[in-house]
Amino acid sequence: MRSGEAQVAFPAVPESAPLPRSSSSPSAHGGSAAGAGLRPAVIALDVGGTDIKSALVTRGAHPGAPDEILVERVVPTRAAQGPEVSVAAVLSAVEALRDEVPAGYQVRGVGLAVPGVVDEDAGVVLNAENLDWVDLPLRQVVADATGLPVGFGHDVRAGGLAEARLGAGRGEPDHAYVSVGTGIAAAIVLRGEVYAGRGFAGELGHGGVRGGTPCPCGGSGCAETYASAAGMARSYRERTGASALEVPGSAEVLARAAAGDAVAREVWDRAVDRLGELVAAMVRVLALPVVVIGGGLVRAGDDLMVPLDAAVRSYLTIHPAPRLVPALLGSAAGTYGASVLAWDAVAASALEPM
Repeated sequence: MRSGEAQVAFPAVPESAPLPRSSSSPSAHGGSAAGAGLRPAVIALDVGGTDIKSALVTRGAHPGAPDEILVERVVPTRAAQGPEVSVAAVLSAVEALRDEVPAGYQVRGVGLAVPGVVDEDAGVVLNAENLDWVDLPLRQVVADATGLPVGFGHDVRAGGLAEARLGAGRGEPDHAYVSVGTGIAAAIVLRGEVYAGRGFAGELGHGGVRGGTPCPCGGSGCAETYASAAGMARSYRERTGASALEVPGSAEVLARAAAGDAVAREVWDRAVDRLGELVAAMVRVLALPVVVIGGGLVRAGDDLMVPLDAAVRSYLTIHPAPRLVPALLGSAAGTYGASVLAWDAVAASALEPM
C-alpha cells in the first residue's frame, strides 16, 4: 500500500448466506399438481467434480422478498465412474428434487451451473477435465429428460451473476467476481450482464507464463498451480514434505504463516501477490471500479483482503485502484446462480411463440 493511504477496512465474510427456508412440508403430489394457485419453483444444481449441490427454490412471498429454499440436497457426482455415470447423477439429482416438491408448488424450470469450458449459448460443456465431459450438450440432455426449460452456465459466471443480482455486486453495472478456491476464475460483468467470451472469458488461472510447475491445462507455471487455495497447499507440501493430512488446504498454510513458519509465509505472500497481479491486469484493460472476491480463500478475511488490496495497487500506475469487496453469498453462490439461470429460462420460455 502506498504511504499516506489509509488502510482499507473490509467487512467480515460469512461462511455462507443461505436462502430463507420455507416451512412447507414435502409432499410427493406437489410436483404433479396443475392449475391455478400453485406457487412456481425451480430446481438449481451446482455441479462440481466431487458433489452436486441441489436446491428447490421458490420466489419470496411478496415482491422484493428474497427467494426461499424448499429443499436442499448434496449428492456425489461420481465422476470417477465415468462421464455416463456422472451425467446420470445429474439427472437423478433433478428427479429426486421433483419427488420432494411440497404441496402447493410446481416446478417450472431447472438451472445448471457447471465447471470447465462451456458454451452458454449452445448449452454445451466443451471440456470439463474433472468430469471427463467433452462436447456434452448437457442443457438439451436435461431438457429432454425433464420436459422443462433449462438455464445453463459456467459455475463461476453463475456465481458472479448471483453476486451481481443478489450479493456484493448488486448496484454495480461494471465489476468482476473473482473466485479463488480449487481453481482461479472470474466472471466479468459489463453493463449489468455477464460477459462469457464464447466460454473462455475470465479463465485467469491458466496461461500467461512459461516454465514452472506443470498444470493440468497443458501449460506450466499457471497461476492455479500456486496461487489458488489448492495450489498454495500443494506448494507448501512439496517444499516441506508435509502430508495432505497435515496441510490439506490454504487455511493450514495461513495458520502456519501466522505462527512464524517462513516457508508458509513465503507461499502465502507469493500467491496473494500473483492474485493482485491478475486483478490489476483486468483493471488495466477494463477499468473496473469494483472487484468482488469469492471462493473458499475469501474466508481468510483481512489476512487476504488487506495484502491483496496492496498488491493490486502496486501493479497500477495511471489506473484508479478498484474497490475490493468480499463476496456475500459464500459457498452458496453457485446454487444461487443456478437458480437465477433457471428463473431466466422460465421467463424466456414464456416469451417464445407457441
